[in-house]
Amino acid sequence: MKRIWRRLNTQQAASHGRGRERTDRTDAEDQTETGETQSAADGKKTRSITTKEAVRRFRTHGLNGREEAHDNVVRVGLKDALWSDLYHHALTANWVTFTLWAVGSYIAINLFFAFLYAMVPDQVSAPHPPTLADLFFFSVQTLSTVGYGVMAPSGPVANTIVSAEVLIGMMINALATGAVFARIARPRARIIFSNKAVISDENGVPALCIRIANCRRSVILSLDVEVALSRLTVTQDGHLERQFEPLLLVQAHVPVLRHAFVLAHVITGISPLHVHSIQELDAEEGEIIVTVTGTDEAMGQTVFARTSYAFDRVMNHHRFVDIVHSTPGGTISVDYSRFHDIETHAPKADAEPAHAD
Repeated sequence: MKRIWRRLNTQQAASHGRGRERTDRTDAEDQTETGETQSAADGKKTRSITTKEAVRRFRTHGLNGREEAHDNVVRVGLKDALWSDLYHHALTANWVTFTLWAVGSYIAINLFFAFLYAMVPDQVSAPHPPTLADLFFFSVQTLSTVGYGVMAPSGPVANTIVSAEVLIGMMINALATGAVFARIARPRARIIFSNKAVISDENGVPALCIRIANCRRSVILSLDVEVALSRLTVTQDGHLERQFEPLLLVQAHVPVLRHAFVLAHVITGISPLHVHSIQELDAEEGEIIVTVTGTDEAMGQTVFARTSYAFDRVMNHHRFVDIVHSTPGGTISVDYSRFHDIETHAPKADAEPAHAD
């Protein structure tokens, strides 16, 4: 980050005609988001990128392929179309939010109709003068079409309100049932990724390896995997830009994924991992992005999975331990308890050196 911060300051100063760069960290930390400096020669104020501004820009352009990365982006200038995209919100909201919205809406609707009945209390027959609580529970019974018979509408206005509530209640019940079923039945790939990626040279050539596994008994058909190197670079005009470079796999298409499989990218001379050193990738907030797409055989639906690896999770001169074994009875045993385990692996003397060191 410090390296790109210095590059940002250099290019920002050049665009304003400054001849040199301020590198005093104490002064930079005392400034706010962007600091103003004054030239002693002409008295003009110019702007430079401070540490806080660099951190803010890195967080803005940061990329995280894990599941929890959905809510860490604030979209400015874009209205959330809640009512026109209600179904999508019902599917993507967490269960606590979904339940609170459902209960709150249910109470609000019944309170609304209870107040309507309270406007014509003489048209609702009951053993005693109905209170607001009685009318609320009468609305609950009407909305769900239960109708215990203790209270009933006895006038044209009350019957009209009951008819509208029954119609709305049937639609709400259908929509709520569909939303709950869609949330439960939404296809999810139970594909797990290794906690770390490794670089090994078992065959004399360095290779980046990532292990994936199918946790379901049903197989995943026609699995397509894409791996890319993500880097945060600085353009000539001083803007941060996220770049993606594909990492070609030895086998990017897996016809059938039954249990575990190791994805391998050979680090040849043209590989981005060979061109860039680990120091450059660290300075450029490099990440390895993995996306997986396949078809679940049992459900017949397309499933997706993704993850990312920062380079502090890429272990050089390591390999994955074996987890697939044959039993004396002829069956295959997969030890998922050791799925994330790795072991050191000394490189061969004639192996091609990898820059991701």
